[in-house]
Amino acid sequence: MNNGQVYDRFKGCLYGQAIGDALGLGTEGMTDEDMAWKYPHGLQHYNQIFQDRHRKRWKIGDWTDDTDMMLCIAHAFIKDKGVNLTDIAQNFYDWAHGKYGEPMGIGENTYKVLSPCDYVEKPFDCSRLVWEMSRKQSAANGGLMRTSVVGLLPKDIRLNAENICKLTHYDPRCVGSCVIASELIHALVYDLPTPSYEDMIKIADGYDERIAPYIQLAYQEKDITKLMDDEHMGYTLVTLSVALWAYWHAASFEDGLLAVVNAGGDADTNAAIACAILGAKFGFKSIPQEYVDGLIYKGQLETVVEDLANVFLPKPFIKRIMHRLFEKQKR
Repeated sequence: MNNGQVYDRFKGCLYGQAIGDALGLGTEGMTDEDMAWKYPHGLQHYNQIFQDRHRKRWKIGDWTDDTDMMLCIAHAFIKDKGVNLTDIAQNFYDWAHGKYGEPMGIGENTYKVLSPCDYVEKPFDCSRLVWEMSRKQSAANGGLMRTSVVGLLPKDIRLNAENICKLTHYDPRCVGSCVIASELIHALVYDLPTPSYEDMIKIADGYDERIAPYIQLAYQEKDITKLMDDEHMGYTLVTLSVALWAYWHAASFEDGLLAVVNAGGDADTNAAIACAILGAKFGFKSIPQEYVDGLIYKGQLETVVEDLANVFLPKPFIKRIMHRLFEKQKR
């Protein structure tokens, strides 16, 4: 793979996250009956998103807390030119407490962890305490939904995926989910051997024995709807399963995006991580232009992509890429 392909997949990952999140909002939490009524031919375009009481809080083409929190991590990476957990925790805290506007869509687990005034000083203690207060049952997908950018780090993916997940989600199922997704994205973007099905099972078993059956289901099941579980909407292992299903079974970015979005459930989060993986697999150039142009904060995302690439990718390579883009714009 040449340097241009690396950048294309790097960019595709972050745009994939935002696009999956923004379109997935349209079916988030809907039953099959709701979707059949509101989207009789399926949801395909941002302007179709049904403006009910939940969805009308966002503008068409906006993303939700999934991508907001990914950007909290990204901005810390850019500021520190690497990983500083305290700065990531500070960004999470500031976002949750309204520094950048109302944190719409914030999950219950995340809200509880980020509420204490000493969270930034003791993030792991707060995270572990909330998990223990749930009798170690809370395994929401709030860590997984934002982990795409962690896979773009140049090294130490597993350790950083673990630590950044545990800033809010301490359960080993959450941690294992983030490691698997982040390592897969890293391999896809940087043209490294991708984790096989067997590799993923081995990684999973190192965290929690409950993860492997969800990976197996994603690998073997052809029908994505068989992965959905209305009783466990927002469960990290359901979201991981859906994302891996898209990686193994979707023929293109758009094919995977629409399959995940129209499967319902926690669709914005499912599509955010699934499409981050698909963007890393197929590249930015594979994404239909309407989904890129329809993002109302596309400019903000583009700046983050370029700033992150300047931090993580070789400088001579970035200069060449930026020069080619500038020349195209002049023409």
